[in-house]
Amino acid sequence: MKFLSGVYSLAALALAGLASAAAADRTAAIYIQPVSQSAVAPALLAEIAYDPSSPAETAEVISYEAPELPEEARLVRIGVYSASAGRWESSTSVASVDNFGKGYAPTLLLSVDEEGQVFGAALRGVRIDAGQTRDFGPKAVVLATRPGSQPELNKPVVLSPEGKNVVPEEKTFFQKYWWLIGIVIMLSMTGGGGGEQGK
Repeated sequence: MKFLSGVYSLAALALAGLASAAAADRTAAIYIQPVSQSAVAPALLAEIAYDPSSPAETAEVISYEAPELPEEARLVRIGVYSASAGRWESSTSVASVDNFGKGYAPTLLLSVDEEGQVFGAALRGVRIDAGQTRDFGPKAVVLATRPGSQPELNKPVVLSPEGKNVVPEEKTFFQKYWWLIGIVIMLSMTGGGGGEQGK
């Protein structure tokens, strides 16, 4: 009986581990929309998989489809778009179509919050040098937000009994350096004179 309960508990742990591992990876669909006079619907640009616990190390481009842009378009909008709701789900950024030009590899930047939810997307074209690398495909970078640094506070403010700031009195030059003046006077008094030399 104990053996059977041990097997059940191990199976439950294994299933829980698989469920948490499957829930750990998230996928973000990045859309692109040309900014032009005519209304063009956003099209899927790429899908990026990342792990919210360590997004910077695990970002991977699952699928990428080079966009077909109209000739008159000079700018594109990049972001996370919900086709079912018909609206942008994240903040969007505007990029030049030159980022997709010859000699450039697109780098997709995702900004995620502490829970791993995408709140912004951007695109940057990185110039490639054929002599240094053979990896010309798109890359993904996930930037996770972190709490800002807190100010380091000094000692608390000292108030007088009336509730006003107590300003320490500034010391005069003689109060600060009296001991140096004493040393200089002592050296000058005890120093020997030139006297007669060489006779």
